[in-house]
Amino acid sequence: MLHPRLDDLLELRHQAHSLGIASHHLVNSSFSGLYASVFRGTGLDFEEVRAYREGDDIRNMDWKVTARTNSPHLKIFREERERSVVLCVDQGPHMSFGTRGTFKSVQAARAAALLGWAANGLNDRVGGLLFGDTSEGLKHFHPTKDRRALWRLLKALSEPSGEALPDTDPLLGALHQAETGAGTGSLIFVIADMNRGTHHLDTVLGRLCLRHTVAIIPVDDPADRELPAIGRALFRDPSGELVEIDTDDQQGREAYRQRWRENRQFLNGSANRLGIPVIPITTQGDVRQELMRGMRLSGRTRVLR
Repeated sequence: MLHPRLDDLLELRHQAHSLGIASHHLVNSSFSGLYASVFRGTGLDFEEVRAYREGDDIRNMDWKVTARTNSPHLKIFREERERSVVLCVDQGPHMSFGTRGTFKSVQAARAAALLGWAANGLNDRVGGLLFGDTSEGLKHFHPTKDRRALWRLLKALSEPSGEALPDTDPLLGALHQAETGAGTGSLIFVIADMNRGTHHLDTVLGRLCLRHTVAIIPVDDPADRELPAIGRALFRDPSGELVEIDTDDQQGREAYRQRWRENRQFLNGSANRLGIPVIPITTQGDVRQELMRGMRLSGRTRVLR
């Protein structure tokens, strides 16, 4: 199945609550506290002190009250303002790929649904940009506080996409659109196949970070980094031409691995320099768990800086 059913994406709103983000603006779980520290930073108002519950973020412990009462207590905060969340999702033909579990397009849609429902639960405005389908062009869903834009975005993600033109990178155009079309202070998630040359994205990502908070969610498959040994096989290059490759050639497979490592190292290096979290998800993984794990690691990185 190249695309998820719309009903499945709508059902993910229940899992979004378990992420801990959609908690009536109260930062009262380990994930929501982490989410606030990674993507919100400042902008939290003190709400109350309450008894510690299993799963709470210990970084919000009120040690004075804990010592006085001899039982663990936690500080609770409330988000002081809403914002726009823009989900930029890759719909290029390379997303119709997967050798384990499911296709990249399905995982990207699931990630967008989880993040969209979570942001909606916080009363943030949610919208999106779909790119890579030249039959439709760049599809922009302006963020709304109700669920209209989110519903339209999820419906579009559940429908078949067209083909991209050769020798073009629609991600660059999507980032330019996000730079100019999103309101200042937006949170922009880029959910895409990042197994492409990313050097040309450095400048636009830098400009994007001046006005917005950005997070990159690469969608990976094991075959992206490790070419399986299956003998001679036909592949289609970026220009659309068929190329025969001997996948049993050890030197060629090592060059393939090295190219992937170099590309990902450059992406991670650029993102680290700009303060952009990189949270990979995979075709064979549980998207919700991978998002949580990635945000946890991103939170630790920021604390250490």
